[in-house]
Amino acid sequence: MRILVLGSGAREHAIILALRSEEVSHAIYAAPGNAGIARDAHVVELNANDPAAVTEFAQTESIDLVVIGPEAPLVAGVADALRDRGIPVFGPGKAAAQLEGSKTYAKRIMDAAGVPTGRAVRAHDLAGVEAALDELGAPHVVKADGLAAGKGVIVTSDRAAALAHAEAYLPTGPVLIEEFLAGPEVSLFFLSDGDSVLPLSPAQDFKRLRDGNEGPNTGGMGAYSPLPWLAQRFGGEEEFVDQVTREIAEPVIRQMDAEGTPFIGLLYAGLILTEAGVKVIEFNARFGDPETQVVLPRLIDPLSTLLMAAASGTLEDQPRPAFAEATAVTVVLASEGYPEAPITGRPLRGLDDAEEVDGVHLAHAATMLRGGELHATGGRVLNVVALGTTFREARTAAYEALGRIGLEGGQYRSDIAARVVED
Repeated sequence: MRILVLGSGAREHAIILALRSEEVSHAIYAAPGNAGIARDAHVVELNANDPAAVTEFAQTESIDLVVIGPEAPLVAGVADALRDRGIPVFGPGKAAAQLEGSKTYAKRIMDAAGVPTGRAVRAHDLAGVEAALDELGAPHVVKADGLAAGKGVIVTSDRAAALAHAEAYLPTGPVLIEEFLAGPEVSLFFLSDGDSVLPLSPAQDFKRLRDGNEGPNTGGMGAYSPLPWLAQRFGGEEEFVDQVTREIAEPVIRQMDAEGTPFIGLLYAGLILTEAGVKVIEFNARFGDPETQVVLPRLIDPLSTLLMAAASGTLEDQPRPAFAEATAVTVVLASEGYPEAPITGRPLRGLDDAEEVDGVHLAHAATMLRGGELHATGGRVLNVVALGTTFREARTAAYEALGRIGLEGGQYRSDIAARVVED
């Protein structure tokens, strides 16, 4: 199969590595890619957000399947252009991608589908923000309505900080002030062909920059999978997944189909386990980052088969995806100053030594070869991913590998998956 993967981050590298691991060999192209991806795919110069350019390349190169990684090409309508030419694509069209592109739209879909979520008030100016903060009370949850690369959310008891966050995003559009929901968070992915859904394995990610869930929100500083503690409340992971599929994923997919905007691709459900039950914090319209890096390495079934089934409307013919009992932990190495003002361009060293650690591989997020040496080009630089038979084994391997990598000013959390080791 000839496959084009759009994107340049660790999520896309993880997808490519999963495709590379299959018994059948694929011709894999990536745009725009990064230095790590270039080792595992043919990197091409292509504007991933340009529907016409992507479609032309896919036709010229006889691409069998296009996999859209990040949200920007989805909102730009790349999937629509490909489908118009009959090219199978894993990723929703522009209208359906509003499930991520507009939090107001997502709330409306959830309400119509009867999906449990927190209350929300949309505000267009500071006066509206102030009124909503007073109505919903502290802790305050303020979200940019549109795309914000995972950094448009603040959760704080400081009213002044909540107002400042809203003020920063109001020039780009309205903001949502939401009810604060307390409880552990879970990320769960669903494959959808617009009609049927199949769940993957749940994961938990860490959004805050520093240990103990302190510091600003980021795009994600680490993750682990599976979640053994789900058994305490649901009897097991499978029971939890079944409930979320039945009460959240299927109603949303049915509602979108009924509205004429079928969702074809990856439905990411960001969930919170409150005392009143499971509720949705947010939906994304693509694989999550960094959760993908710990879910896909555990996948037993060929990823290409599942993605093509979703893209071609035959998902109902596929069995529920199976996952290995292995544990997976990923820790993100970020540049100094991330997320506010990352310092980029610094050299990266020790990556080969890191991958010598048993069970470890690297998923590159923002790397570039310059003068024969790797350099960091963004905030989140790479993911150290470790597989093990226990979380202690995987976690120990991940941090041993991190200790072998050199990046001036580099930062990472030291408590990823610590809870499951202690349990």
